[in-house]
Amino acid sequence: MTRGGRTELGDITPHNIKQLKKLNQVVFPVTYNDKFYKDVLEVGELAKLAYYNDIVVGAVCCRVDTSENQRRLYIMTLGALAPYRRLGIGTVMLEHVLQICDKDGNYDNVFLHVQVNNEGAIKFYEKHGFEIVEEKKNYYKRIEPADAYVLQKTFRQKAAETKAS
Repeated sequence: MTRGGRTELGDITPHNIKQLKKLNQVVFPVTYNDKFYKDVLEVGELAKLAYYNDIVVGAVCCRVDTSENQRRLYIMTLGALAPYRRLGIGTVMLEHVLQICDKDGNYDNVFLHVQVNNEGAIKFYEKHGFEIVEEKKNYYKRIEPADAYVLQKTFRQKAAETKAS
């Protein structure tokens, strides 16, 4: 468990959604719109607040993505407040997400976008088996650098690929 503290995940409800909003404003350089928060309330286990010793310090929000003939899980946000980083909270959140994928058994991969200069995040995801699969130019609006990497952890190859080999 984390050093000297307890990390627990809790549901996001209409009662605490404002805490998620505040947290995201502090943690991320991008602003999320009302639709984002409305959707988060409907994804159930795919969105969680992270509590460290009963204080909200982080959150993870995902959605199911069915693009490219695949069923993928997209991590929209995963972050913790700066003073609480490196305490294993991100790992608890990510493991929760990976556990959902594992239990479900029907995801091809899980993926997310990371700003190209966010070395801490890139290293964190790589440590957990993600790889950079693509660079998207000008992915972000109004923040510098605007480019993003797509990081992905693959659970199974597409049927088309296995036929081709």
